[in-house]
Amino acid sequence: MRHDSDGRRLPIKLDSTSNGEVAPMPLERVHLHANALAHQVADANAKRLGLSRRRLLVSAAGAAGTLLAFNEAYAAAGRTGGFYEIEKTAAIDVEQAAQRLGSREFIFDVQGHFVGRTWQGRHGLGGVDQFVKDVFLDSDTDMMVLSFIPSRREDEYLPIAEAAAVQEIVSRLPRGQRLLIHGRVNPNQPGDMEDIDALASRWKVSALKCYTQWGPDGRGFYLTDDIAVRMIEKARSVGIRNICVHKGLPFGRQSYEHSTCADIGRVAKMFPDMNFLVYHAGYVQTAKEGPYDPTRSDGVDRLIRSVEEAGLGKGSNVYGELGSTWRMLMRDPDQAAHVVGKLVKHLGEGNVLWGSDSIWYGSPQDQIQAFRTFQISGEYQEKFGYAPMTPRLRARIFGLNGARVYGLDVEEVIRRAAADEIGRARAAYEPDPHFLTFGPKTRAQFLRLRAAHGHQPG
Repeated sequence: MRHDSDGRRLPIKLDSTSNGEVAPMPLERVHLHANALAHQVADANAKRLGLSRRRLLVSAAGAAGTLLAFNEAYAAAGRTGGFYEIEKTAAIDVEQAAQRLGSREFIFDVQGHFVGRTWQGRHGLGGVDQFVKDVFLDSDTDMMVLSFIPSRREDEYLPIAEAAAVQEIVSRLPRGQRLLIHGRVNPNQPGDMEDIDALASRWKVSALKCYTQWGPDGRGFYLTDDIAVRMIEKARSVGIRNICVHKGLPFGRQSYEHSTCADIGRVAKMFPDMNFLVYHAGYVQTAKEGPYDPTRSDGVDRLIRSVEEAGLGKGSNVYGELGSTWRMLMRDPDQAAHVVGKLVKHLGEGNVLWGSDSIWYGSPQDQIQAFRTFQISGEYQEKFGYAPMTPRLRARIFGLNGARVYGLDVEEVIRRAAADEIGRARAAYEPDPHFLTFGPKTRAQFLRLRAAHGHQPG
């Protein structure tokens, strides 16, 4: 195997990597214990099965053993609100593990990332071939939406022309078979509003993406402000019905109020024919999530409260998205149970969307395998009224909900994908994942990245 031939990297990654928007969060003692225990389990199980560490860890049994080790470490730390529901024998039974962890759902990742050629050279990231390998060969992802992160117009992380070129290369079919693309619009940046016509007609974007906390002068905006209302009206006039908005994962204290979801319910009520995809679901990485608290002024609770105050209720035009949020929740099963449980309970089982924020976190397969096996404890279900994680619910979150929002015919997508170039490559692929992440892992790396792209400290 070309990657990590000695098998020193775990298939499920608990590390400090961030998506480049927020500072990395150092690992706690429980995470160091979980990783150490997973390495011990890998050593023991590889010997028991007569396999090399690498061969074991590339298999589903390696992922099963890693997740079971995480269960043990979290339970020892008293974190039992959620857990990975896997038979213990799966760690030493490759076939059983493959059945438990293997692909079964349509997976539509509504928040993926690729970076342009300038960024690839500056930060050592690979090009389209690596993107295809990480997303479509080394993970069960069937479709992805290429998204954007905030930047000045002269220093975009991924120019729209390059995003469209990647889409064409990856698809090898008419537009939109494997990748959809966003158009980045921040209405408080001169020139962005004027781009909307071209984004719709020339680039055929499937949604607009904006950052309400961001602005060229450091000042954000609310979606109910005049400039944002004009953006939404313009999007609607050119046939774009999806507005994706970064909420939560605040960049800093500057314009913090605009990072919260206080405006979501009001704007969604103003535009009932538009969809509002709330990226990160308002999650704040530095504050713990617990049972729903309607007095909280930020976090996932502020999203729920905003929707309920607007009288929208379950099944509305507001969707909570899990990109980066789920990756961070993998570090704390109690918070994971509360966040997923609250979103399903209050927004509705059809209003939670799967996103990974990869390639910042490398291949999204570890996030997929963790979510595929995650279960909310019986205690939390009874105490807080959370729904159990059933195959039906997981399938909706993994892709069926997103497909409805983006108007996809899932059966047709799957049929075409099986016959495209990536589908054929998948069928012949000998797994050799690298288990690496690409985002900044230390605060120093994070600050250098931000400085290189014109962000103000905050």
